[in-house]
Amino acid sequence: MVNQSSPVDFLLLGFSEHPCLEKVLFVVVLCCYLLTLLGNTLILLLATLDPRLHSPMYFFLSNLSFLDLCFTTTCVPQMLVNLWGPTKTISFLGCSVQLFIFLSLGTTECILLTVMAFDRYVAVCQPLHYPTIIHPRLCRQLAAVAWMMGLLQSIAQTPPTLRLPFCPHRQIDDFLCEVPSLIQLSCGDTTFNEIQLAVSSVILVVVPLSLILVSYAAIARAVLRMNSAEAWKKALGTCSSHLIVVSLFYSSVIAVYMQPKNPYARERGKFFGLFYAVGTPTLNPLVYTLRNKEVKRAFWRLLGKDGDFREG
Repeated sequence: MVNQSSPVDFLLLGFSEHPCLEKVLFVVVLCCYLLTLLGNTLILLLATLDPRLHSPMYFFLSNLSFLDLCFTTTCVPQMLVNLWGPTKTISFLGCSVQLFIFLSLGTTECILLTVMAFDRYVAVCQPLHYPTIIHPRLCRQLAAVAWMMGLLQSIAQTPPTLRLPFCPHRQIDDFLCEVPSLIQLSCGDTTFNEIQLAVSSVILVVVPLSLILVSYAAIARAVLRMNSAEAWKKALGTCSSHLIVVSLFYSSVIAVYMQPKNPYARERGKFFGLFYAVGTPTLNPLVYTLRNKEVKRAFWRLLGKDGDFREG
Protein backbone atom coordinates (compact mmCIF):
# COMPACT_ATOMS: atom_id res chain seq x y z
CA MET A 1 0.00 0.00 0.00
CA VAL A 2 2.95 2.36 0.54
CA ASN A 3 3.95 4.48 -2.43
CA GLN A 4 7.49 3.22 -2.97
CA SER A 5 8.27 5.91 -5.55
CA SER A 6 7.82 8.56 -2.87
CA PRO A 7 9.70 7.24 0.17
CA VAL A 8 9.17 10.45 2.11
CA ASP A 9 5.40 10.14 1.91
CA PHE A 10 3.33 8.95 4.85
CA LEU A 11 0.28 6.75 4.44
CA LEU A 12 -2.72 7.85 6.49
CA LEU A 13 -4.64 4.64 7.17
CA GLY A 14 -7.63 6.30 8.81
CA PHE A 15 -10.62 4.02 8.32
CA SER A 16 -9.24 2.31 5.18
CA GLU A 17 -10.22 -1.08 6.60
CA HIS A 18 -13.87 0.03 6.31
CA PRO A 19 -14.35 1.42 2.77
CA CYS A 20 -18.13 1.71 3.12
CA LEU A 21 -17.68 3.72 6.30
CA GLU A 22 -15.25 6.00 4.47
CA LYS A 23 -17.92 7.03 1.95
CA VAL A 24 -20.36 7.82 4.73
CA LEU A 25 -17.70 9.77 6.62
CA PHE A 26 -16.83 11.71 3.47
CA VAL A 27 -20.40 13.06 3.29
CA VAL A 28 -20.52 13.76 7.04
CA VAL A 29 -17.13 15.50 7.10
CA LEU A 30 -17.95 17.56 4.00
CA CYS A 31 -21.27 18.73 5.48
CA CYS A 32 -19.59 19.54 8.80
CA TYR A 33 -16.85 21.49 7.04
CA LEU A 34 -19.34 23.57 5.09
CA LEU A 35 -21.30 24.28 8.28
CA THR A 36 -18.06 25.21 10.05
CA LEU A 37 -17.14 27.68 7.32
CA LEU A 38 -20.64 29.17 7.29
CA GLY A 39 -21.18 29.34 11.07
CA ASN A 40 -17.78 30.67 12.08
CA THR A 41 -17.63 33.18 9.21
CA LEU A 42 -21.06 34.44 10.27
CA ILE A 43 -19.90 34.92 13.87
CA LEU A 44 -16.80 36.79 12.68
CA LEU A 45 -18.96 39.07 10.52
CA LEU A 46 -21.46 39.76 13.29
CA ALA A 47 -18.77 40.41 15.92
CA THR A 48 -16.99 42.78 13.53
CA LEU A 49 -19.91 44.65 11.97
CA ASP A 50 -22.38 44.93 14.87
CA PRO A 51 -21.33 47.59 17.43
CA ARG A 52 -23.52 45.94 20.11
CA LEU A 53 -21.28 42.86 19.98
CA HIS A 54 -18.10 44.87 20.56
CA SER A 55 -17.63 43.43 24.04
CA PRO A 56 -14.98 41.16 25.61
CA MET A 57 -17.16 38.05 25.36
CA TYR A 58 -17.63 38.42 21.61
CA PHE A 59 -14.02 39.48 21.09
CA PHE A 60 -12.92 36.13 22.53
CA LEU A 61 -15.68 34.33 20.62
CA SER A 62 -14.47 35.85 17.33
CA ASN A 63 -10.95 34.63 18.17
CA LEU A 64 -12.38 31.15 18.74
CA SER A 65 -14.28 31.27 15.44
CA PHE A 66 -11.18 32.37 13.51
CA LEU A 67 -9.22 29.59 15.20
CA ASP A 68 -11.84 26.99 14.24
CA LEU A 69 -11.76 28.15 10.62
CA CYS A 70 -7.98 27.72 10.51
CA PHE A 71 -8.15 24.47 12.47
CA THR A 72 -10.51 22.69 10.09
CA THR A 73 -8.94 24.11 6.93
CA THR A 74 -5.61 22.65 8.06
CA CYS A 75 -6.87 19.07 8.10
CA VAL A 76 -10.29 18.63 6.48
CA PRO A 77 -9.34 19.06 2.77
CA GLN A 78 -6.65 16.38 3.08
CA MET A 79 -9.07 14.22 5.05
CA LEU A 80 -11.72 14.49 2.32
CA VAL A 81 -9.19 13.49 -0.37
CA ASN A 82 -8.16 10.44 1.67
CA LEU A 83 -11.73 9.41 2.45
CA TRP A 84 -12.92 9.67 -1.15
CA GLY A 85 -10.10 8.20 -3.21
CA PRO A 86 -7.63 5.30 -3.08
CA THR A 87 -4.66 7.65 -2.59
CA LYS A 88 -4.15 8.16 1.12
CA THR A 89 -0.66 9.58 1.17
CA ILE A 90 0.59 12.86 2.58
CA SER A 91 4.06 14.26 1.92
CA PHE A 92 6.56 14.75 4.71
CA LEU A 93 6.30 18.52 4.21
CA GLY A 94 2.49 18.38 4.24
CA CYS A 95 2.53 16.25 7.39
CA SER A 96 5.00 18.65 9.04
CA VAL A 97 2.88 21.71 8.26
CA GLN A 98 -0.29 19.97 9.40
CA LEU A 99 1.32 18.85 12.66
CA PHE A 100 2.76 22.31 13.38
CA ILE A 101 -0.49 24.19 12.77
CA PHE A 102 -2.63 21.55 14.46
CA LEU A 103 -0.49 21.63 17.62
CA SER A 104 -0.40 25.42 17.67
CA LEU A 105 -4.14 25.90 17.20
CA GLY A 106 -5.08 23.10 19.60
CA THR A 107 -2.94 24.65 22.35
CA THR A 108 -4.33 28.11 21.60
CA GLU A 109 -7.88 26.81 21.97
CA CYS A 110 -7.07 25.27 25.37
CA ILE A 111 -5.77 28.62 26.63
CA LEU A 112 -8.51 30.64 24.93
CA LEU A 113 -11.28 28.58 26.54
CA THR A 114 -9.60 29.19 29.92
CA VAL A 115 -9.52 32.93 29.24
CA MET A 116 -13.21 32.84 28.31
CA ALA A 117 -13.97 31.05 31.60
CA PHE A 118 -12.16 33.83 33.47
CA ASP A 119 -14.23 36.39 31.54
CA ARG A 120 -17.45 34.61 32.57
CA TYR A 121 -16.23 34.38 36.19
CA VAL A 122 -15.70 38.14 36.39
CA ALA A 123 -19.04 38.81 34.63
CA VAL A 124 -21.00 36.74 37.16
CA CYS A 125 -18.98 37.14 40.37
CA GLN A 126 -17.73 40.72 39.94
CA PRO A 127 -20.38 42.34 37.71
CA LEU A 128 -19.87 45.87 39.04
CA HIS A 129 -16.12 45.75 38.41
CA TYR A 130 -16.37 43.90 35.08
CA PRO A 131 -15.74 46.95 32.81
CA THR A 132 -12.66 47.96 34.77
CA ILE A 133 -11.19 44.44 35.06
CA ILE A 134 -11.95 43.06 31.57
CA HIS A 135 -11.00 46.15 29.59
CA PRO A 136 -10.11 46.09 25.85
CA ARG A 137 -6.36 46.24 26.43
CA LEU A 138 -6.45 43.20 28.76
CA CYS A 139 -8.58 41.33 26.21
CA ARG A 140 -5.99 41.91 23.51
CA GLN A 141 -3.19 40.86 25.85
CA LEU A 142 -4.94 37.66 26.92
CA ALA A 143 -5.73 36.73 23.32
CA ALA A 144 -2.10 37.43 22.34
CA VAL A 145 -0.87 35.20 25.18
CA ALA A 146 -3.14 32.36 24.00
CA TRP A 147 -1.89 32.58 20.40
CA MET A 148 1.75 32.95 21.51
CA MET A 149 1.59 29.93 23.81
CA GLY A 150 0.17 27.87 20.97
CA LEU A 151 3.05 28.93 18.72
CA LEU A 152 5.69 28.19 21.38
CA GLN A 153 4.21 24.78 22.13
CA SER A 154 4.27 23.87 18.45
CA ILE A 155 7.86 25.08 18.07
CA ALA A 156 8.87 22.98 21.09
CA GLN A 157 7.10 19.74 20.15
CA THR A 158 7.03 19.55 16.34
CA PRO A 159 10.81 19.22 15.60
CA PRO A 160 11.46 16.38 18.12
CA THR A 161 8.45 14.50 16.77
CA LEU A 162 9.54 14.83 13.14
CA ARG A 163 13.12 13.78 13.96
CA LEU A 164 11.95 10.36 15.16
CA PRO A 165 13.24 7.33 13.18
CA PHE A 166 10.03 6.21 11.47
CA CYS A 167 9.39 2.61 10.46
CA PRO A 168 9.93 1.85 6.73
CA HIS A 169 6.24 1.18 6.08
CA ARG A 170 5.46 4.81 7.16
CA GLN A 171 1.83 3.91 7.85
CA ILE A 172 0.16 6.33 10.26
CA ASP A 173 -2.78 4.62 11.96
CA ASP A 174 -4.83 7.80 11.89
CA PHE A 175 -6.36 10.28 9.44
CA LEU A 176 -4.15 13.17 10.63
CA CYS A 177 -0.51 13.79 11.44
CA GLU A 178 -0.77 13.98 15.22
CA VAL A 179 1.90 13.51 17.88
CA PRO A 180 0.55 10.24 19.39
CA SER A 181 0.24 8.62 15.96
CA LEU A 182 3.73 9.69 14.86
CA ILE A 183 5.24 8.41 18.12
CA GLN A 184 3.48 5.12 17.51
CA LEU A 185 5.00 5.00 13.99
CA SER A 186 8.56 5.31 15.31
CA CYS A 187 10.84 2.26 15.39
CA GLY A 188 13.32 3.93 17.73
CA ASP A 189 13.42 5.09 21.33
CA THR A 190 10.48 7.41 22.00
CA THR A 191 11.01 7.92 25.75
CA PHE A 192 11.79 11.63 25.43
CA ASN A 193 8.81 12.22 23.13
CA GLU A 194 6.42 10.36 25.40
CA ILE A 195 7.62 12.32 28.43
CA GLN A 196 7.30 15.57 26.46
CA LEU A 197 3.76 14.62 25.39
CA ALA A 198 2.79 13.72 28.97
CA VAL A 199 4.22 16.94 30.42
CA SER A 200 2.61 19.13 27.76
CA SER A 201 -0.72 17.31 28.23
CA VAL A 202 -0.65 18.11 31.95
CA ILE A 203 0.42 21.74 31.47
CA LEU A 204 -1.81 22.55 28.49
CA VAL A 205 -4.82 20.28 29.09
CA VAL A 206 -5.10 19.35 32.76
CA VAL A 207 -4.07 22.73 34.21
CA PRO A 208 -6.35 24.85 31.96
CA LEU A 209 -9.23 22.44 32.54
CA SER A 210 -8.64 22.67 36.30
CA LEU A 211 -8.71 26.48 36.14
CA ILE A 212 -11.95 26.34 34.17
CA LEU A 213 -13.51 24.01 36.76
CA VAL A 214 -12.37 26.31 39.57
CA SER A 215 -13.91 29.28 37.75
CA TYR A 216 -17.21 27.48 37.33
CA ALA A 217 -17.19 26.31 40.94
CA ALA A 218 -16.94 29.97 41.98
CA ILE A 219 -19.68 30.86 39.47
CA ALA A 220 -21.93 28.10 40.82
CA ARG A 221 -21.38 29.32 44.38
CA ALA A 222 -22.25 32.88 43.35
CA VAL A 223 -25.37 31.72 41.46
CA LEU A 224 -26.60 29.71 44.45
CA ARG A 225 -26.43 32.86 46.57
CA MET A 226 -28.71 34.73 44.18
CA ASN A 227 -32.29 35.17 45.35
CA SER A 228 -33.72 36.35 42.04
CA ALA A 229 -34.93 33.80 39.51
CA GLU A 230 -34.18 36.32 36.76
CA ALA A 231 -30.58 36.61 37.99
CA TRP A 232 -30.29 32.81 37.98
CA LYS A 233 -31.56 32.66 34.42
CA LYS A 234 -29.22 35.43 33.25
CA ALA A 235 -26.16 33.84 34.89
CA LEU A 236 -26.91 30.40 33.46
CA GLY A 237 -27.56 31.88 30.02
CA THR A 238 -24.24 33.71 30.20
CA CYS A 239 -22.23 30.58 31.01
CA SER A 240 -24.09 27.62 29.52
CA SER A 241 -22.84 28.01 25.94
CA HIS A 242 -19.21 28.21 27.03
CA LEU A 243 -19.63 25.26 29.39
CA ILE A 244 -21.05 23.12 26.56
CA VAL A 245 -18.16 24.06 24.26
CA VAL A 246 -15.61 23.28 27.01
CA SER A 247 -17.23 19.87 27.62
CA LEU A 248 -17.19 18.95 23.93
CA PHE A 249 -13.62 20.11 23.38
CA TYR A 250 -11.91 18.71 26.45
CA SER A 251 -13.68 15.33 26.38
CA SER A 252 -12.37 14.70 22.86
CA VAL A 253 -8.87 16.11 23.59
CA ILE A 254 -8.47 13.90 26.67
CA ALA A 255 -9.66 10.86 24.70
CA VAL A 256 -7.07 11.53 21.96
CA TYR A 257 -4.00 12.66 23.91
CA MET A 258 -4.39 10.85 27.24
CA GLN A 259 -5.68 7.45 26.15
CA PRO A 260 -4.18 4.10 27.28
CA LYS A 261 -1.99 2.11 24.89
CA ASN A 262 -4.12 -0.70 23.46
CA PRO A 263 -5.74 -1.44 20.07
CA TYR A 264 -9.27 -0.76 21.31
CA ALA A 265 -8.27 2.63 22.69
CA ARG A 266 -6.50 3.53 19.40
CA GLU A 267 -9.56 2.64 17.32
CA ARG A 268 -11.84 4.55 19.67
CA GLY A 269 -9.34 7.43 19.62
CA LYS A 270 -9.80 7.77 15.85
CA PHE A 271 -13.47 8.61 16.31
CA PHE A 272 -12.72 11.03 19.12
CA GLY A 273 -9.97 12.56 16.98
CA LEU A 274 -12.43 12.95 14.13
CA PHE A 275 -14.89 14.66 16.45
CA TYR A 276 -12.10 16.85 17.87
CA ALA A 277 -10.99 17.95 14.39
CA VAL A 278 -14.37 18.23 12.67
CA GLY A 279 -17.23 18.01 15.17
CA THR A 280 -16.34 20.65 17.74
CA PRO A 281 -15.58 23.43 15.20
CA THR A 282 -18.97 22.70 13.63
CA LEU A 283 -20.89 22.68 16.90
CA ASN A 284 -19.22 25.74 18.47
CA PRO A 285 -21.02 28.36 16.32
CA LEU A 286 -24.30 26.43 16.60
CA VAL A 287 -24.06 26.39 20.40
CA TYR A 288 -23.26 30.09 20.58
CA THR A 289 -25.88 31.21 18.05
CA LEU A 290 -28.81 28.94 18.88
CA ARG A 291 -28.53 29.67 22.62
CA ASN A 292 -27.68 33.37 22.38
CA LYS A 293 -30.37 35.99 21.77
CA GLU A 294 -27.83 38.79 21.26
CA VAL A 295 -26.26 36.92 18.35
CA LYS A 296 -29.70 36.21 16.90
CA ARG A 297 -30.63 39.89 17.13
CA ALA A 298 -27.33 40.85 15.50
CA PHE A 299 -28.06 38.40 12.67
CA TRP A 300 -31.48 39.92 12.00
CA ARG A 301 -30.01 43.42 12.18
CA LEU A 302 -27.44 42.38 9.59
CA LEU A 303 -30.31 41.32 7.33
CA GLY A 304 -32.16 44.57 8.07
CA LYS A 305 -35.02 42.72 9.79
CA ASP A 306 -34.51 43.65 13.42
CA GLY A 307 -38.23 44.06 13.93
CA ASP A 308 -38.90 40.52 12.77
CA PHE A 309 -37.01 38.97 15.70
CA ARG A 310 -39.19 37.61 18.51
CA GLU A 311 -38.00 36.70 22.01
CA GLY A 312 -39.84 33.42 22.01
